[in-house]
Amino acid sequence: MAKHGKKYAESVKLIDRDATYESLEAIELVKKAATAKFDETVEAAVRLGVDPRKQDQAVRGVVVLPHGTGKTQRVLVFAKGDKLKEAEAAGADYVGDADLIAKIQQGWFEFDVCVATPDMMSEVGKLGRILGGKGLMPNPKAGTVTNDVAKAIAEIKAGKIEYRLDKAGQIHAPIGKVSFDSQKLDENLKALIDALSRAKPASSKGIYLKNISISSTMGPGARVNASVYR
Repeated sequence: MAKHGKKYAESVKLIDRDATYESLEAIELVKKAATAKFDETVEAAVRLGVDPRKQDQAVRGVVVLPHGTGKTQRVLVFAKGDKLKEAEAAGADYVGDADLIAKIQQGWFEFDVCVATPDMMSEVGKLGRILGGKGLMPNPKAGTVTNDVAKAIAEIKAGKIEYRLDKAGQIHAPIGKVSFDSQKLDENLKALIDALSRAKPASSKGIYLKNISISSTMGPGARVNASVYR
């Protein structure tokens, strides 16, 4: 088991793990408890009242955080012809077709998000195992398979994130950086929770938003009062 330093031991004392806090208070505690020398990411973990084994209760989607994630996303676009030029003009970091596919097959991964036009998917499909394993495969549900590449790029650069239910019935998503103003982190958290609420499966019964907690990359977590979002 990894040993924590004195700073972490002190930061743990700031947060009562048995307590539930209002969102702003939880955010401020997480910010105070962040001890790393880098600008830590603040992540939300939301436990949903769904059965992840049932296909009709799978929760997956995207949301544009009003204040972004604090991370500059490197966008790769698979496109041809006019769409290639459109992607370049919209600020894509990498644009191409067969050349990029070959480069990725050789082990190149200097990008964070992949976008593809529908006519490219038959070729991009060759990268299914490679990109799928890293969560980078373009997907219509995530808005990354589209002919409107300019809009897709703009949303990603503005702070669009994808969320997906894991096997434990939880959603994990970044909501910003420790350096963010607390109010901005709170608004990002609310945007995420609103998106999850809209994505509630019709077959989900009982309490849907069960638990919400937030933490920084290296710091302890704080439980958030989920009842205010129900």
